[in-house]
Amino acid sequence: MLPEKHIPALILIDLQIAIDDPVWGPRNNPDAEDKLRHLLDAWRDAGASVYHVRHDSLEPQSPYRPGQPGNAFKPEAAPVAGEPIVPKTTNSAFIGTDLEERLRRSGHNSVVMAGVLTSNSLEMSVRHGGNLGFDVRVVSDASWDVDTTDLDGRIWPAADVHALSLARINGEYARVISTAQALEFVR
Repeated sequence: MLPEKHIPALILIDLQIAIDDPVWGPRNNPDAEDKLRHLLDAWRDAGASVYHVRHDSLEPQSPYRPGQPGNAFKPEAAPVAGEPIVPKTTNSAFIGTDLEERLRRSGHNSVVMAGVLTSNSLEMSVRHGGNLGFDVRVVSDASWDVDTTDLDGRIWPAADVHALSLARINGEYARVISTAQALEFVR
């Protein structure tokens, strides 16, 4: 249980225009951006900490590569003045960044995470955060994934990929919650 009046830091993972590129294919949680807006509004209204993780891909063809339009934040999740941006080049927000140092310096032992892709950067960031000792909550309906083709050519629907990823991290690394549950932190 969190101490009374403690508001975890909100960490948004890779919410950039690149995620809307058709290369990713069909996704789940079409209302996730609306949920993200609610989270951001609530955290900002409470004066609580918000961190924006930006993926700066090193892959030449990636829509996330710096200098490409996709590297910009989605308007619904764009930082405002004073909100830190944490650039990363790997799938984890904690590898090769100063995110852990920033959180510890600010006294944050608890974090709420949302973003994309659930089975990629979000899951890896959650796992690392949990391994570093942070109390991590993942907002399931403010995150999403895309259809994924396995090595045998089978297409796994985005909703299934999302659900499996959340199931793998729930318990040991994090607690999976809804937007409504996350909003309780700032009420």
